[in-house]
Amino acid sequence: MNRQINWETIRNISLTTALIVLPILLFFGSFMIGRYPVSPMDVILSIVSVFVPITTNLDSTIYTVVWDIRLPRIIAAMIVGAALSISGASFQGTFQNPLVSPDILGVSSGAGFGAAIAILFSFSAVMIQATAFLFGLVAVILTYSLSKRLRGNSILVMVLGGIAIAALFSALISCIKYLADPDSKLPEIVYWLMGSLSAVNSNSVLMIVGPVLLGFTALLLIAWRINVLSMGDDEARSLGVNTEKMRLLVIFCCTFLTASAVSISGIIGWVGLVVPHAARMIVGPDHRKLLPASISLGATFLLLVDDVCRTATSIEIPLGILTAIIGAPVFIYLLQKGYEGWS
Repeated sequence: MNRQINWETIRNISLTTALIVLPILLFFGSFMIGRYPVSPMDVILSIVSVFVPITTNLDSTIYTVVWDIRLPRIIAAMIVGAALSISGASFQGTFQNPLVSPDILGVSSGAGFGAAIAILFSFSAVMIQATAFLFGLVAVILTYSLSKRLRGNSILVMVLGGIAIAALFSALISCIKYLADPDSKLPEIVYWLMGSLSAVNSNSVLMIVGPVLLGFTALLLIAWRINVLSMGDDEARSLGVNTEKMRLLVIFCCTFLTASAVSISGIIGWVGLVVPHAARMIVGPDHRKLLPASISLGATFLLLVDDVCRTATSIEIPLGILTAIIGAPVFIYLLQKGYEGWS
């Protein structure tokens, strides 16, 4: 028994260490990757010299590459990946469905429509981000309002309502594409919808830090209640959990996280579906462990994909294309491998 307990303890410590160290290593490694190569020592000196008064012989270009170009993009990739992953894990538990993804309630389609309108009317980059965020929230509000008006299984009605709202906004996006100038506006809209972090800057990151931190904190604090929700409404009520209010809180947090992510990155699929499954296979279905693991794996995965997107070819590959190419086969593998007790 003692030997078994020791091995279990060692395994938990090893997993925790790996989930903490992996994104940190990739964070620093990503500074060195790109069209302009930067050595590890130059990265360290350029970062340390900003906080510690030391003399360096670094070229000003290195500071520009590290601080103005790569740092915002690296942080954005990690935030977006983590936000989509924890949202997907929370939704899968809340809706008791392993096939649910963060955009199930129409937030991605709504955000895409908001961005398409903003691009059509030549709004600034900040306004494009703000409009995408606003319409992402509008889409989920419409979905929730629709589910309250219809009778039947509340979870099923909400999911079906999300599909309908997403289809509506997708049709509206098609209308915007039809009206857009094919020489200027249309390519910009299409590129935004495919997902990319090429236009991210410090202001973009600062705009989403607040909502993302609030969403992370709230979901981590109620992780044990998501465990209860994943067992079903009857069991949750018997344990004293107000299922409607708790589900609404989870939806609110995940909507803020997903809308914030999509507003700066465009529509990126598969991250919020595949990463929670991988995390669940590693740490199990307990959301107190699953949500932090999803944050770590999601941040690592999307940062790695972004590194590949900006270095693999002479022309940057949109994130949404590569996540689909990677995510679909991985998801098929996970389905074939299979496991019991996802909740």
